[in-house]
Formats: sequence, C-alpha cells, structure tokens
Amino acid sequence: MPNYLYNLATDKHKGLKASLIKFFLFLLSLIYGLVIRLLIFVSGFRAYKAPIKVISVGNITWGGTGKTPLVELIAGYLKSKGKKAAIISRGYKRKTIRYPLARRPWFGLLWPKPLSAIRFEFIGDEAYMLREKMKDIPVIVDANRRRGIESAVKEYAVDTVILDDGFQQWKIKKDLEIVVIDAGNPFGNRNMIPRGILRQPLAALKQADIFILTKTNLASDFEKTKIYLTVINPLALIAESIHEAKGAYELNKNNQFLSLDSLKGKTVVLFSGIGDPDSFEKLIAHFGINIGLSLRFSDHYAYSQKDIENIILKSKNKGIDILITTEKDAARLCGLMPALCGVRILVLPISLKITKNEER
Repeated sequence: MPNYLYNLATDKHKGLKASLIKFFLFLLSLIYGLVIRLLIFVSGFRAYKAPIKVISVGNITWGGTGKTPLVELIAGYLKSKGKKAAIISRGYKRKTIRYPLARRPWFGLLWPKPLSAIRFEFIGDEAYMLREKMKDIPVIVDANRRRGIESAVKEYAVDTVILDDGFQQWKIKKDLEIVVIDAGNPFGNRNMIPRGILRQPLAALKQADIFILTKTNLASDFEKTKIYLTVINPLALIAESIHEAKGAYELNKNNQFLSLDSLKGKTVVLFSGIGDPDSFEKLIAHFGINIGLSLRFSDHYAYSQKDIENIILKSKNKGIDILITTEKDAARLCGLMPALCGVRILVLPISLKITKNEER
C-alpha cells in the first residue's frame, strides 16, 4: 500500500481508476495543507530556544533525499573543528532494531553483567547506522526533539546539536536551517501529501539558510531548480553535492573493503528498502556493474528471515551469486544471520561530497 500511494503521488500510475483516486487524494492534500499551515502558525508562538547551537538538516519532500550522509559529513566536520556535537534523531520505525544501551558512551566500555541483564533500546535504521559509523559522536534517539536536545546538554555537555530531519520541527528555534533537495526529483508534482510528495508548502523554503542539491551526478538537468530556489529565497546559499561510493564490504565484515572496480562487468542482484531506490541502481550501473535483478521493498522495510531466504533463492535461480544492498538496509539485517549458501551479500556505503560552494 505505501508503494502504491507513493506511485500515485509521483504520477507513475495512469488510467481512469488512478485518476479517480488521485482526485480524492488531492482533496485530502488540501486538508493536509491547511493543518500544516495551522501547526506552523501555532508553533511559532512558543518555539523552544536551546542554550546551544542548533543545526537542522531536513527536507520538504517525502522520500529519500540524502539527509543522513549530510548529517554524517557535518558531524565529522564539527568534530574536526573541536566542537562537541551530538545528533538528535527521531529513530523512524525504531521498533525494528534493538541497540544495547551498554554500548552507549556513558556506560563505559565494559559491561560486567551477563547479556540477559543488558538493557536495550529500540532505534531506527538511520540512527543505528550513524551510531555504528560515528562511535565518538553521541546519537540520541527521541521523537521529542526538545527533550533530546536537553539530554545532549545534560549528559554530554555538547555545544552543538544536529537535528536529523529537523525542517518540520517548528517548535524549535534553529541557528542554521539546511534543506536537502534531490536534484533529480526536487518537488515531485508540487502537490502536498498524499496527492504529491511535499510535506509542507513550497513557501516554507523561504526559511532555509542553505539548500543542498544532492545526487547531482545522477540528475540530467537541475538548473531550473536552482533558478526557482533563487527566486523563492534569494538570500540562501545553494550548494551542489554528489553521492559517491568508494567500495563495498561483505555483510558483518565492515573492516574488509572491496574495490567496486573488481565487480565491473559482473552481474549482481540488488535489494533495498529505501526512499529512492532509483539512485541506488544508477550508482551501481555507473560502475559498469550489470543488474540482473533489483528487488525493491518499502522504505525502512523490516526484513524477516524468510525475506532474506527468498532473496537468496531468487538470486540462485538467476544464477547470480553476488547480492548488493545499502548500509541502511544492512542495519535491518542485524540478527537475521542468513545462511548464504554460496552467495555473497555486499553492503554499499554511500558518502556525500560537496562539489560546488563547499567553502562557503
């Protein structure tokens, strides 16, 4: 159902039946838009001002724009400048992944109690991925961002927080508002959810300080998008970025990197449950790797053991022994321990690189 609604919102479904559903969704989007405008108006009267710097990284659309790699890049940059930063995440679909609290910094490196005594918290795939990659930067998972900020100040004495997916956090005053925009599909059909992919009106872009156009290496033309952004918000900085992959590693072996050049000309099976599977497939094809089969699941999909077994079976039926997935998907494979039966599952880490206006 989520995929069907997303395809309707992005006008991939045609015909009379689809048109009737789209009209109904359009009416719902008008109601949604009114509610959002009201929430923005009301929230402005009692916005929380944090005692530290708040950097928001968010988007205006539904779907994958590349926020998480940017959050990772900013956190690493702040650390290199001697700042004490923390990342605040809502942990979307957090009940899919258990994370041991003992591994969090304030519990120390050793846990004297047996495994059965260790307390766990549920976090989402993006928060899990950030924690695993950024061991020395706190990642706090809390749907209540104000509470998350207060926890960061109290428990870690940070001077800066990064709000992951913070553009819709109207109750919090921000020192820097960064909006991430997919260069290949910036605003969809410019309708609000559920008829389109906009999470709030385009006029909200006037609040941004910086626009980051992502995946410009996978987009054919985005000059019109830059012109539109300049018209709607002439004071905001527009920076361009690309998504790049420097290698891959086998599942559960992230210290053993494999060059993607070694896969050139080979045929692989892709599987992913992300907001923008098209960019994942384009990136793989860019390295000259043949895609024999691409299995798409809904964003943040919670894989089961049976799902993995079916994926492996389909790969073997195609005579393909190499599977590639994303780091976000790999986070949701933790604990499944699939019987690989002669196939390899490779994980593709993605990083973001600013290609224009990096210094500014």
